[in-house]
Amino acid sequence: MLCSKCRHPAIIYQRYSGLHLCKAHFIADFESKAKRAMRNHRWIKPKDRIAVALSGGEESSALLYFMKKILGTRRDVSLLAISIDEGIKGYRDRRIAANIAESIGVELITDSIDELFGKTIDEVVREKGDRFSCTFCKGLRDLLLNQIANDHDITKLALGLTLDDEAKNVLVHILRGDAERLFKPADTLPRVVPLIRPFLYIPAREVALYAYFNMEGFEIRRCPYSHNTLETEVHSLLNKYNWRHPSTKYALVNLGEHLVSYGVMPLTDAGICPDCGEPCHGEYQEWGMLRELHHV
Repeated sequence: MLCSKCRHPAIIYQRYSGLHLCKAHFIADFESKAKRAMRNHRWIKPKDRIAVALSGGEESSALLYFMKKILGTRRDVSLLAISIDEGIKGYRDRRIAANIAESIGVELITDSIDELFGKTIDEVVREKGDRFSCTFCKGLRDLLLNQIANDHDITKLALGLTLDDEAKNVLVHILRGDAERLFKPADTLPRVVPLIRPFLYIPAREVALYAYFNMEGFEIRRCPYSHNTLETEVHSLLNKYNWRHPSTKYALVNLGEHLVSYGVMPLTDAGICPDCGEPCHGEYQEWGMLRELHHV
């Protein structure tokens, strides 16, 4: 097939737009969408100190490359990366993130869940089973990222979340009846460093292709504990439905954005943990893990 814009050979077909794109027009389209998301949300401001959460996978690697490309010449904004080792055997290799950060000249801060909280995710799963593995892993990782950000005067945390991730999260919150999460973004809690998500409107397969064209050395691995979670079931269901209705994921993300714009709900169980001084929200929510972890 030929590119819909220049008649050169196409390398991708966008079912949701009906366009065939060559490599050059794909990259231009990709970066235009990411830049537009950043402008519309006003995520970047002068004197910002931005950290990319770098796992070493294709999405975070693509994000680090993109952020370096658009911010590399700005003197009023600084960029660095943070890598977190969750403690899952055979899943995370610290050297990969270090090599990626070094290859594009970005400072890397590293830490691990085990070093700060005294338990790896492998140990949590052995003691509690894998039903809540993603809940603990995401919650502790986000808590650690936020703590590192506060310790290093970081003003924004950039995440490589894609359209697929955002749509899945909205549907998960709906299925759980979690109105608070739909109406109030987590970064409005006290002491929470705001998040930016430049790939908010870009499908995961396009993010992977962008990484393939621009980065080397990233890894593609699936967490061994992800098979038994609601998030995985919703992801599979959503992909099947989206194949028949290509605009579904965009509709869900737009719904989430609209709900936040309507106003916020009071978080009845949100506050600052008296034990650690970090934000907390509920027994199994992202910011309330520490006490439960130490009673495993």
